Amino acid sequence: MPAVLQQRLLFGPLMVALLVAGLALDEWVNDWPLPDGLAGLLGHETAPPGVVIFLAVVPLSWLAAIELAAILRANGIQASARVSAAAALVGLVVSCLVPSEADAVASVATVSSAAVIVLVGSLLFFSRHQSFEGVVAAAGGTLLAFVYLGLMFGFLLALRREHSVWTILWVLMTTKSCDIGAYFVGRAVGRHKLIRWLSPGKTWEGLVGGVALSAAVGTLGAWALASVGIAGGPGLVIGAAAGVAFGLLGQVGDLLASLLKRDAGMKDSGHTLPGFGGILDVLDSPLLVMPAAYWILRFAPAADLAIPPG
Repeated sequence: MPAVLQQRLLFGPLMVALLVAGLALDEWVNDWPLPDGLAGLLGHETAPPGVVIFLAVVPLSWLAAIELAAILRANGIQASARVSAAAALVGLVVSCLVPSEADAVASVATVSSAAVIVLVGSLLFFSRHQSFEGVVAAAGGTLLAFVYLGLMFGFLLALRREHSVWTILWVLMTTKSCDIGAYFVGRAVGRHKLIRWLSPGKTWEGLVGGVALSAAVGTLGAWALASVGIAGGPGLVIGAAAGVAFGLLGQVGDLLASLLKRDAGMKDSGHTLPGFGGILDVLDSPLLVMPAAYWILRFAPAADLAIPPG
């Protein structure tokens, strides 16, 4: 058995266990009462949903931004790990600090103001040595971190505001199941390269196998959510369709990350996770899926075909 596969089989279940434990802790903490002063400030008598998720996402976003800065520097862009990480955190924080009761105009203005601050701040930072060379590209890299690892990651917290942690687990497991299916089916019967110049290891057979598995996991997950009475979950048909969408979008997210890495002459974004590469190598597929998951769950029909609880 290849060493990489052994590492994936060892660390993969460990990461899933940590994910489940973290989500369960978030659900538990959600019932904790808050001190009067803090409750008045946050507008919640108990801890708001997503506290534990936010505390877990912050270091992940920070580390992924450092990896992204390294990729940009390898591309000849004057990127700063500190500035990229700060921009990612600004995007993440502004995603979760906009009050739920804020109107649409105020919400858009808040996020837009944060983007302006990041842009102007990065332009000032990279021109601090009274040189204009590479400043525009560096500022663009900072905005990439703001959107990619801040706003897009923030959709995870937006999902938590409106859904159970187990619905989030369904989204993540459905997404990553496509990676698993694509890996094993591609190794077993993969013959036709998907995009040879960008990701020579991916095959059309692997993609079909991965999407089929994500559709199956999406359907089974939708049934499981309905069977235990989780409100706001998808029906079976929506679960299957979402599984296909999550699988395809996850693969696109993986290819977009490959585009950044290949342009920099890198195979992996880092070596933090044995068998998987860097933090960004694990997050690339869920990051693109999260916005789609939010809107699918918001506008999809109610669980009309789901098996009712009991």
